[in-house]
Amino acid sequence: QVQLVESGGGLVQAGGSLRLSCAASGRTFSTYDMGWFRQAPGKEREFVAVIRWSGDSTYYADSATGRFTISRDNAKNTMDLQMNSLKPEDTAVYYCAARQNWKAGSLRYRSTYDYWGQGTQVTVSS
Repeated sequence: QVQLVESGGGLVQAGGSLRLSCAASGRTFSTYDMGWFRQAPGKEREFVAVIRWSGDSTYYADSATGRFTISRDNAKNTMDLQMNSLKPEDTAVYYCAARQNWKAGSLRYRSTYDYWGQGTQVTVSS
């Protein structure tokens, strides 16, 4: 069982930056692939970024590539998402999610994730 708690959301102007954090409980954090997803009002929850359990591989949505950076610290049971050059279309609730590292299926599919946080709101004003 893993419990996830996001923090770091807020209101920022376009072009600004935010750093989201996800704190995980449990002793097996290092065995989970960790992802960030987001959901804007009236839209489906979508993939943003993922980092493999070992931290050696990361993948990003096209919308995040070049602006967002995902990282993790297995010793501290934390994962971060550094978001730069934010745009109004980045406004959404951001969720962290955990998936056991032995699972098959694309890391971009939210259905393959086992645990979710409660979400943190990011609002980017124009």
